[in-house]
Amino acid sequence: MKGIVGKKLGMTRIFDAETGGVTAVTVIEAAPCPVVLVKTVETDGYEAVQVAYEAVAERKITKPELGHLSKHGVAEAYRHLVEFRGATDAVAGEAITVEAFAPGDKVKVSGIGIGKGFAGTIKRHNFHRGPKTHGSHNIRKPGSIGASATPSRVFKGMKMAGRMGGKRVTQVGLVVHAVDPEQNLLLVKGAVPGPKNGYVEIREETR
Repeated sequence: MKGIVGKKLGMTRIFDAETGGVTAVTVIEAAPCPVVLVKTVETDGYEAVQVAYEAVAERKITKPELGHLSKHGVAEAYRHLVEFRGATDAVAGEAITVEAFAPGDKVKVSGIGIGKGFAGTIKRHNFHRGPKTHGSHNIRKPGSIGASATPSRVFKGMKMAGRMGGKRVTQVGLVVHAVDPEQNLLLVKGAVPGPKNGYVEIREETR
């Protein structure tokens, strides 16, 4: 399992001088992520690799977190610890860089989607609006949400107005367009979840 943590810088487009085609890409800054721990079936019951991201001052993380890093030979303090499940060739103490990926690799990217706040059913669930004519006052209302006598309640999970966005989203089917090891940049074809400067996890897509 190949994986790395990065920061979404934004989107741009790449021109192909030979074909004249334009490709929309998302630019992700993925700094070298030190491998903190490699988990195995024998010791932990499953295979995974734990990596650290975003170096900070030691006072900015808790003592248990600092002790966990120092116990496994990581000298600096890091704000984030992320685990990528699956078999891996990584070794504790080394650093994972963008060079682990190559153009053409299929990946999936996870992040916290942009929060939209409180939204109605038309925006949140793509409901159709009601009629605008003949004195109707049901233009953007949700309509009926249940019967009165039976079952005399609203079923759980009914699509209604509420908070929209701000949840973890995984975008699959993405492809690495280019890799820039000098600037620690990954260019992924298409859009990925989250706002600018939001943290994202890039994993290889195995199925």
